[in-house]
Amino acid sequence: MHIRRFDRDYSRRRFLAGLGAAGTAGVLAPLWPTIARSGEINKAYPDELLSIDEYTKGKVSTGDTIDASNVEHVRDLLDEIKYQQIRDMGRKLKIGPTTTEIMRLSPWEYLEATLRNQGKAQFDDRGNVVTPDGQPWIGGNPFPDAKTGIELFAALTLSWGRHDASLYAIKEYDIGAQGDLEYAYDLVWAELAPVARVSMDPKPYWRAHMDKLRFQSVIFTAPNDIAGTSFLNIWDYDQHVFPDLVGYLPEFKRIREYPTNQRFEPLVPGGTLFLSDAWAAGDPMYTWGNYEIVDRGPMLTGISDGWNPDHPNWEHTTHGGPKGQTFWDTTVELVPEAIAVEAEPTSYSRAPVGKKRVWFDARTGLPIAMNSYDRKGNVWRSFDGAYAIYDDGNGRRVMDGDHPYWSWAHVHCYDIQTGRMSRLEQVREVGAGHQMQVNTDNMYDDYLTRNALRRFG
Repeated sequence: MHIRRFDRDYSRRRFLAGLGAAGTAGVLAPLWPTIARSGEINKAYPDELLSIDEYTKGKVSTGDTIDASNVEHVRDLLDEIKYQQIRDMGRKLKIGPTTTEIMRLSPWEYLEATLRNQGKAQFDDRGNVVTPDGQPWIGGNPFPDAKTGIELFAALTLSWGRHDASLYAIKEYDIGAQGDLEYAYDLVWAELAPVARVSMDPKPYWRAHMDKLRFQSVIFTAPNDIAGTSFLNIWDYDQHVFPDLVGYLPEFKRIREYPTNQRFEPLVPGGTLFLSDAWAAGDPMYTWGNYEIVDRGPMLTGISDGWNPDHPNWEHTTHGGPKGQTFWDTTVELVPEAIAVEAEPTSYSRAPVGKKRVWFDARTGLPIAMNSYDRKGNVWRSFDGAYAIYDDGNGRRVMDGDHPYWSWAHVHCYDIQTGRMSRLEQVREVGAGHQMQVNTDNMYDDYLTRNALRRFG
């Protein structure tokens, strides 16, 4: 007979004890010192948090599919919207093994910089992350052993995709409440970091833009009636300052400046994705407030198996909902420790959102789910996706320099009050020859200037 030394009640007590400001990730040992020694998480967590078989006492096993018939066995591992989708809408989740090797959970150079720069980050008198000599951050996660909600959001806001420059080729599908495909778009989404650079030269700073945190654009390439519609966000490093937001609308043939605080509406008809939703941290950090860690514990989410190399364009398959096309086919795994943080939009007097709750993977600080709530406190929208190392272990891989590419693979943006769903997937290429890029020198000139927007328009 196998006797468990540490059961679920022990882990739960340990997580509850870690809700305060002094909380440290890990159950059996502090997490990040364990990772620094071995690159593995095993010694920081008991078996019951590393195996869904152990956690559910055999009721659910690796390789099983979670559906309405067995979802109650894992209800405490799901956010409330995902639980309702499985129970009532036919959503299914395939269970994969827990990833224990840290270098498979983020870009290689980002994690190396995290280990190299541990202990060097601090907040200045404005609350921005700086080095001990007051300079902008130099790369990697500044707070890998985050003890507060603001530390978790600071790391996420500093680097969304964890690459110095990323161009995502994206297909978006907007599904109505009756399950019909109502809109479909091709777009490219570009992000470039002038600071905290770990791969591209010059690093850690592009000194001409050291006062900026990121350049970010979204450019729609299809269908024809919306092709050329584009938006450019330029973020200040100071997280109290709203980004500059400009857009190009082909019907007006000119660049237009937008009110940058209107971040809670879709960019194009049919969508449920807001600018505010990006990476669960789409707004400057101090335009939100009252950050509070409200929960810790294991969670099921898509961490490492989201890439689909079987399709030449990496496109994913779907299931569920009234017409079988509401949800991506998704593999999830047991994340041993997720940290839930709530925040409120303190600088947006007209925001329809009352608060958001974001779950972070304690191992990496990555956002793994987000629910937002309306002004009455009712759950409203969810944002959940899947990540991947783009390497199937059988010779099919996408490279990022010397290492396989790591990134997000697909995302659900669901409005539970209207029943509308936006599904987005990262693909190899969208129309007009726009292909996924990572850490390429030409990205700024090609996608992240006003002239670039005009050229696409």
